Amino acid sequence: MNKHATHPELFDPLGKQYHLSPDKIDLFYQYAQLLDEATCNVTTIRTLADIVSYHFADSLELGQALQLCNQTIIDVGSGGGFPGIPLKIAYPNCQLILIEVCAKKRAFLQEVINKLNLSGITIEEKDWRTFLRSTRYSVDVVCARASLAPHELLRMFQPSSPYKQASLVYWASSLWEPSEKERTLLHKIYPYQVGDRQRKLAFFHIV
Repeated sequence: MNKHATHPELFDPLGKQYHLSPDKIDLFYQYAQLLDEATCNVTTIRTLADIVSYHFADSLELGQALQLCNQTIIDVGSGGGFPGIPLKIAYPNCQLILIEVCAKKRAFLQEVINKLNLSGITIEEKDWRTFLRSTRYSVDVVCARASLAPHELLRMFQPSSPYKQASLVYWASSLWEPSEKERTLLHKIYPYQVGDRQRKLAFFHIV
């Protein structure tokens, strides 16, 4: 029996909505267990139902709004691994770079990678500004969910940045509105709902 069969009311709808195979659903179940057992504060969301809705489904919405295949994704301020780890489980051919300055959270991320036997993932300990100055990855998408504010993330579009040709995706509440400067780089807004929350993805790039 698959482990997630003990909670079919939670994991089966996730699988159907995001077209996940049983093997991928089992990885999400294992991931949820690791989050529940974590000794460091990787998330304030504790119930299994809320983890599935407000972490897993919320992360996977990017795949509904953007075609993800063999792309390299940066997750800025990854924390407990969101949105990067859910995206990696759903789209295993993507390469993933997790930026996380907290050593305890980096240790948790490495534990998840090891126990879920995930590959193609790099963990970076640099802060965002240092990362922009000192790295040269080939990247398609930069993601930020509940980490830095948009004006700080938009540093990636400065002329000297090696990441200025990538797209930036910012997870926002339904009430968020872009500033005048942010609006100049805003490409589109993708609205969606997870659980009882209205959310939207803001896509930025240089035209």
